[in-house]
Amino acid sequence: MNPNPDDLLVLLAVSRSGKFTTAAQELGLNHTTVSRRIAALEKSLGGRVLARAAGGWEVTELGAGAVTVAERIEAAVGSLGEGGQEPDPIAGVVRMTATDGFSAYIAAPAVARLRRLHPGLSVEIITVTRRALQQRSGLDIEVVVGEPQVHRAEAHRLGEYRLGMYASREYLAVHGIPGTPEELTRHQLVYFVDSMLQVDDLDAPRRLVPSMRDGLSSTNVFVHVEATRAGAGIGFLPCYMADQHSDLVRLLPAEFAELLPYWMVLRPDSLRRPAVAAFAQALREQTAAHREALLGRLNL
Repeated sequence: MNPNPDDLLVLLAVSRSGKFTTAAQELGLNHTTVSRRIAALEKSLGGRVLARAAGGWEVTELGAGAVTVAERIEAAVGSLGEGGQEPDPIAGVVRMTATDGFSAYIAAPAVARLRRLHPGLSVEIITVTRRALQQRSGLDIEVVVGEPQVHRAEAHRLGEYRLGMYASREYLAVHGIPGTPEELTRHQLVYFVDSMLQVDDLDAPRRLVPSMRDGLSSTNVFVHVEATRAGAGIGFLPCYMADQHSDLVRLLPAEFAELLPYWMVLRPDSLRRPAVAAFAQALREQTAAHREALLGRLNL
């Protein structure tokens, strides 16, 4: 039995969001109809097209083949256009996860620049600091710190950024300027919550100054910056964020200049979408354009 093209397009929507409810909203259907169409598609193809994954659904090997066909149907329908005009292929929703700093200073400007040329594009950014997922249901792009170990995905190195020790001028006027790493242990650290840190590459403070006590910990790097500016302690901060604030002073740059890579992870099926490919390229270009700032040499 040949599959119904409408059922294939429903599968395509589910594959992109990883959720029946989101696909239903995008297609103007209800959750029950989406479930029924997926069941009908599986019956016509003789096997499962979706499998349960953490936080949603992932396409199976059979489903991946069906998604490829659905993409061709979508492209063919889109080629009809409006008023005889060729539609912009760089459109629709792209979903990504990235760290707080990268999302704000690299991804957000890249989105703005790309949308000026392609207003039909919409990007959803979820900010997290974690390892790359093995099952990235509903995500098109992940940007992570450190080289990822992934399967059924493509990983591309975007660039590097530097972290350093910083304190506010007011804090240093009261507590003195540490001149050696040993003197840092008299101060308290502003950094990530150690028990919740999932990225081994970000463990530098505990490795370099293990006896430095935590003063304020947060899962959000913007909290690190503002807490350091407020005098909560000495922050281990991305230089491209801290260097924007004239009230912050970098300490012991020769001893504390941790260089970490940003990597981009993409699902192969997502990369076939022009919108995802265009946004991935925009991220590469934005990262390259701000290379000196990321390395702590210039202000953004």
